[in-house]
Amino acid sequence: MYYDDLVSVTIVTYNSGRFIKRCLESVLDQKYANVEVIVVDNASTDGTADILESFEDRCRIIYNDENIGFAAAQNQAIRLSAGDWVLTLNPDVLLLPTFIPAMVEAGYIDRKVGTVCGKLLTLTPEFDIPEKPRVDSTGIFFTPMLRHLDRGSREIDNGHHLNFEYVFGATAAAALYRREMINDILIDGEFFDPDFFVYREDADVAWRAQLLGWRCLYTPRARGYHVRKVLPGNRRALPPAINMHSVKNRFLMRLKNMTPDLYRRNWVSITLRDAMVLGCCVLWEHSSLRAFRYLYSNWRRVLEKRSQIMRRRRASDTYLASWFSYEPASRPAPKPSARLHARVRAARD
Repeated sequence: MYYDDLVSVTIVTYNSGRFIKRCLESVLDQKYANVEVIVVDNASTDGTADILESFEDRCRIIYNDENIGFAAAQNQAIRLSAGDWVLTLNPDVLLLPTFIPAMVEAGYIDRKVGTVCGKLLTLTPEFDIPEKPRVDSTGIFFTPMLRHLDRGSREIDNGHHLNFEYVFGATAAAALYRREMINDILIDGEFFDPDFFVYREDADVAWRAQLLGWRCLYTPRARGYHVRKVLPGNRRALPPAINMHSVKNRFLMRLKNMTPDLYRRNWVSITLRDAMVLGCCVLWEHSSLRAFRYLYSNWRRVLEKRSQIMRRRRASDTYLASWFSYEPASRPAPKPSARLHARVRAARD
């Protein structure tokens, strides 16, 4: 039965000493017995490795000699995992005890569901729960400008997002991926694209999964907390390297996944946004100009990945276009059956 499915929790750390202990404790306290935890540390220098040593008897810990980036390190962990499901988790996430069983339960609503996401609420940088709970993410959506945003981000949590819904994709801060989907959408043996290094790699996976016919389901029964460092309004406070990857990955995503019909429908919005991004790089954010040099140097490899995706595409133009909206797009999804829900409760308790 599904509550016997092995769930592999994969975590990438990089100078995550402030958070990782409580994150791992929340994973190990889950009311779900069949869990393996794999942590890949990307050469942290802040004492993260010392904290991880105390978990080596309960988790598999890999210590890299250099920072290979979030995407490549997650791929490293996924290759080592054996689960029917893979839960990618950021080290600054805190899960409530029923998070994993609720996510796996939702995955059995529909066999076409390849990704499941829950309700993430915000944590302060001190890893405290705010007095007024705010939403961090209930899935991601794309605008016609090709911006990807988190549904409900920064809203006061006042009872919204209580229904099961199909959404475009999930933030990899806490996303459950079906192994069958992972294997189906691999490109050159990679799930996350290592060219992304960090940031937007989850949106790229979400877009590719939609192109190849998979769905993402949001469940309100899985709840956790997340310290989000990257928000649309705090770009100037971020390191130049993060902003450069953000620019680079916006265009990488497009080159790989954009279909002619989607571009035709939204070319005005896309062009305006592109002009603004390029103008900001030329006038102010000069360090991000390296993004365009990278794209020029690697365009052949990027287009080969696009070719692999488009040869296997299953989704129609009309279906894809319906997800690109200035308002968060979602569709109603069925709840788990009473029998299914009773079984997960029995297994959990």
